[in-house]
Amino acid sequence: QVQLVESGGGLVQSGGSLRLSCAASGRTFSIIAMAWFRRAPGKEREFVSRITWNYGITDYADSVKGRFTISRDNAKNTVYLQMDSLKPEDTAVYYCAAKWSLGGGFKPSQYDVFGQGTQVTVSS
Repeated sequence: QVQLVESGGGLVQSGGSLRLSCAASGRTFSIIAMAWFRRAPGKEREFVSRITWNYGITDYADSVKGRFTISRDNAKNTVYLQMDSLKPEDTAVYYCAAKWSLGGGFKPSQYDVFGQGTQVTVSS
């Protein structure tokens, strides 16, 4: 099994920046991709960004493209989400996810494990 622990959330003003971290432990050699999802109050969990573990190929939701950057440090089994130019609509609980099953990568159901989440609040 793989365990994920997120950190780095907090309160920031509009236009500010935060960096989220997600540390993976356990059977990390089985991971083929990791992603960030978020859930805003009253909304469903939505895709934010993903990165493939071996080649570092990235994808972003249109709503964060150009503002967020996902990266990974394979030696530390850690994925990061650098969030710049934050907006109030980015306020949500952010979840890290990992998958070792093949196929897909943009839906929560396609991931095998999630972290506990970290709150990001952007004030206007």
